[in-house]
Amino acid sequence: MNTTNKEIRSVNYEIRTDRESRTVEGYGVVFESPSVDLGFTETIHRGAITQETIDTSDVFCRFNHDNNKILARSKKGKGSLELSIDDTGVKYRFQAPKTALGDELLEYLERGDITASSFAFTIDSKDKEAEKWTNRDGTLYRDIYKIQRLYDVAPVFQPAYEATTCSKRYEAVKHTADEINVIMDKIIEHIEKL
Repeated sequence: MNTTNKEIRSVNYEIRTDRESRTVEGYGVVFESPSVDLGFTETIHRGAITQETIDTSDVFCRFNHDNNKILARSKKGKGSLELSIDDTGVKYRFQAPKTALGDELLEYLERGDITASSFAFTIDSKDKEAEKWTNRDGTLYRDIYKIQRLYDVAPVFQPAYEATTCSKRYEAVKHTADEINVIMDKIIEHIEKL
């Protein structure tokens, strides 16, 4: 049962992608990182989102939060959108679809136009432990300790949390560069023996 309105927050944390494999990954939620000024400063605390939250949510990856631009989905923890939780936050990973939308996202990532992510969530307004509001020196702060439901993660142009990421993975390029370095080391070693 939804007991409050859905809220959307953006984070600026590198999104990674690999054009060859079309893998896109980033952090949709970053723990212990203050938001930009939303009229208040908000922090999502470690433990606010758990595996149970993911396993009971139907989470979409939407391009710039557009309901008509679905990139991937995790329905109760399963699907084309992989979600995991670590000390940094909630990480997401998916294969960009082989569609005009998937190509558009990859292009924006390659150009550096998109570097951040966002997320949409609700808290249970009846749960007094879910959030805490305080006024510190005239600035309003909201600390969130329990997210009831996660709705989406999204590569976005403008984040509310500067610590989030979204980027293109360069594993194939890195692998090639590593191979070249090994070959160069062997050549140098061979020349030194002459």
